[in-house]
Amino acid sequence: MASPYGSNMSLSNQKHPTNERQENRKSQPTEEEAFYSTCRAAYLTVFKSSLDNITSREQLCLVLQLAGRNPTNKILTKYWTARTKELHFDDFCTIMKREKPAAKTELLKAFKKIDPDNKGYIFHDDLSRILTGNGEKMSQEEVRAVLRLADINSNGRLEYNKFCNKFFEICDQCTKTAADRMDSDNKAKRQQFGSQIQKSPERSASPSAKQSPRNSRLSEGDTTPRKAESKSSRPSSARSYKASVSTMFTMAAVNGKNSKLAEPNNLQGWNFTNSKGCFFLEENGDVISHRYKMQIPQKTTVFLKIKPYNLSKVEGKPSSWMSVDTALFILKESDGRADPQLVSFTESRYKETFTLKGELGPGVYHMIPFTTGCRLRKKRKQTTKDAQLVYRDRNEDLILTPEFKSVLSDMFDIIDLDGNGYLSLEEYNFFELRTSGEKCDEDAWEVCKENFETSKNELTKQGFLELNLMEANDREGDPSDLWVTLQSMGYNKTLELTEACPFLIEAYAEKCKPKLQAVSLESSTKQLQKVVCRSVILKGDAKSAEGYEDVAFYTYMNDTRISSVIENKSNSKVVVQVNNEQSKNCISSRGLDVFAVEVPPKATMVSQHVMPMNERQECTYHCVQSIVS
Repeated sequence: MASPYGSNMSLSNQKHPTNERQENRKSQPTEEEAFYSTCRAAYLTVFKSSLDNITSREQLCLVLQLAGRNPTNKILTKYWTARTKELHFDDFCTIMKREKPAAKTELLKAFKKIDPDNKGYIFHDDLSRILTGNGEKMSQEEVRAVLRLADINSNGRLEYNKFCNKFFEICDQCTKTAADRMDSDNKAKRQQFGSQIQKSPERSASPSAKQSPRNSRLSEGDTTPRKAESKSSRPSSARSYKASVSTMFTMAAVNGKNSKLAEPNNLQGWNFTNSKGCFFLEENGDVISHRYKMQIPQKTTVFLKIKPYNLSKVEGKPSSWMSVDTALFILKESDGRADPQLVSFTESRYKETFTLKGELGPGVYHMIPFTTGCRLRKKRKQTTKDAQLVYRDRNEDLILTPEFKSVLSDMFDIIDLDGNGYLSLEEYNFFELRTSGEKCDEDAWEVCKENFETSKNELTKQGFLELNLMEANDREGDPSDLWVTLQSMGYNKTLELTEACPFLIEAYAEKCKPKLQAVSLESSTKQLQKVVCRSVILKGDAKSAEGYEDVAFYTYMNDTRISSVIENKSNSKVVVQVNNEQSKNCISSRGLDVFAVEVPPKATMVSQHVMPMNERQECTYHCVQSIVS
């Protein structure tokens, strides 16, 4: 199934793909690559290297402005708190993803609220009073700076259409200037690097050969892949760096003829419990999911299952998210230890179901669902017209559209974690935390039960529909709040569930009744990252680069995914460039073929997860990991 190559395998025999289709694909950067390039260009305008850190609020403001953002004091305070000492380049990229650039239509809309007569201008006195007295107040000096722009101010009036044009012209110019500067610097570096190769071709012949620090890479912070002016056929990341490790795996195609699910023979007689949950995709790419605790009263054999939850009511047509990978990590609480310890995780697979069979002693276990993010990722914004959520009937009463009612029915099934057809206060609060960030207390729940249909102190599906209709009525038909709920739950503007994946967990115990309960809704925390790293180190293949024995590269493969982890045992941080350019039929959780990973001293970090793009075709994973510094 897998055919790993040794770490001493020469890279000089590996051909760099040069066919026309691949070259054309590389010449057209993806949306993610363009975003990363913009971030890097702005960063390198302020800092010498992307490895340098932001050390002040002023630096954060400047680099955001150079990237085309207009950070307010509120935004800066959000990311640079009293406890913040520094931010890394990855932190900056995360902020950039969260803080979208202002849209011209939004800015004009704000001005027109101040100019209800649509005169096209605002008197300076009115503007100054608004800017210094409402919302996030500007200083008098900041207001004067705006009013000093002569080409948009005349006769005591600000012409806001010209102001908007000027504002976005400056934003675009900042971004372009940063990109031009990076491009100019990179050309100079490539010329310098090319002349070094021509003078000493033997120096870069072996990726593991020790090199002079000055000539070992393009520049201190230039970790983007470059085609050197050399005719070497090796991947770009295998050249000009201190040391490299190459790893190759082949994952067989799924033929669809698997035998039935490998369940214990007498499973029907075992004690059983289950719970639903959901993976939610955040704006910055993080994944939030429900977390669980399972109580086992005595030593017993258990059989655990996790799979995407199918909401489709059409026979033979599963929900679109059924191809999203899932896994379940089992941790046990231990006396005297601060953190629960990894016990096991699901590995065996049948179709979309992952399973685990093993023996557990009595105690409390944490169950953490996991998905790699390879197939649950941000979708491009659609330009289609928003779906209609409500309309008014002949009596001018608000009515939910059939399409919206169908979505609300599916949403109810997702948040009904125990599947009993009703929402308890605990289940409803998970929904509230996701959509509004607040919980519903006991008093509010009593009011809810008085106004909407309930049964046995739990909200029915009809009551849930009534609640959403009331929200629309409170806004006199404005669907804005309803859209906030829908988008928080992963729905797009055409009412498709594209940025969430509901799942189902089933737990069987042979000798006792297990108790399974959802206890939180959390993001991909350090605990989960630590557990994933631990699982890869325990079961993966290990390699180290020649001369860098303190840096270990682990690779783990099962029937669905390949996971890579970097362990840095040294006292200095390590920057590793990862190159997947020679992989075939692969999709990485990073979303890029080439990227850099910075691993702090005495730390372990996930490098990437990789899955087949098409499971019905063979997948070849060829990854070159090169130590930059």
